[in-house]
Amino acid sequence: MPAFKFKDYGTFTGPQTLTGSYNYDEVSLEIEPAVGGKPPKWSQDLATDTSFSLTDLAMVLFHNQGDYVGFYSPGTSTQIVNLAHSAGELPLFMVRSKNTIHTGKIIANDSIIVNGAISANVSIMLAGVGDVASNIISAKALPAKPFDIPHPSKEGHRLRHVSLEGPEIGVYFRGRLDGEHMIQLPDYWKDLVHEDTITVQLTAWKHSDPTLYVKDITSEKITIGSEKLTKIYCHYTVYAERKDMDKLIVEYEGQSLKDYPGQDWLNLRGQ
Repeated sequence: MPAFKFKDYGTFTGPQTLTGSYNYDEVSLEIEPAVGGKPPKWSQDLATDTSFSLTDLAMVLFHNQGDYVGFYSPGTSTQIVNLAHSAGELPLFMVRSKNTIHTGKIIANDSIIVNGAISANVSIMLAGVGDVASNIISAKALPAKPFDIPHPSKEGHRLRHVSLEGPEIGVYFRGRLDGEHMIQLPDYWKDLVHEDTITVQLTAWKHSDPTLYVKDITSEKITIGSEKLTKIYCHYTVYAERKDMDKLIVEYEGQSLKDYPGQDWLNLRGQ
């Protein structure tokens, strides 16, 4: 295999390639580089006959006419370095590195797609939002937990509801019986809730029945009875306390959320 020779695949360019007619101010005005903006179309100054009569300082790698890339500095200034393709923008720029360290600001004028985790050792600031981490902590500890959406039936209005709260970490399950006697609970409830915390509310449906009562409760099903009717018609709501989390400590001494003495399921102490 023959030895690689840079001159066979690329060239260096700059004002030295011109014959005394180079005018730095004129070229700079033509290019008008801007930090964070799209790179100037330096390739327009590069002849397709590959004579490389480029007026910018550049290192160009050449594939064929109309297909080449180059690192270049606008005019003779080395304060800005651009990487561009002969067509203007690079279709793809890939860096294969185990670790990449960058010092200074990174300005992105388009979306950023991340296929892995993002780890930050400092605050992440968003324009108009502020410190994201602090705002997330604040959201976790809102005095009331709302949802706020465009109003489904009134144009120009919004609809806000607030979560029901109580002194326990609870779940509920609701539905209705249409002639059956059994409320079949979700199959995962036996592993999710304390059986002895299950309570049921019943509302007669279709027929008046003040004699409705709960005959038996397990973590899998609830049996309903009636002293009046042989078939049960009712709406029901079942509540229970979760057992996969420590019992909620309702009152405690402290000055902030981080002072909560129980299970740190908000992960506040680690922030």
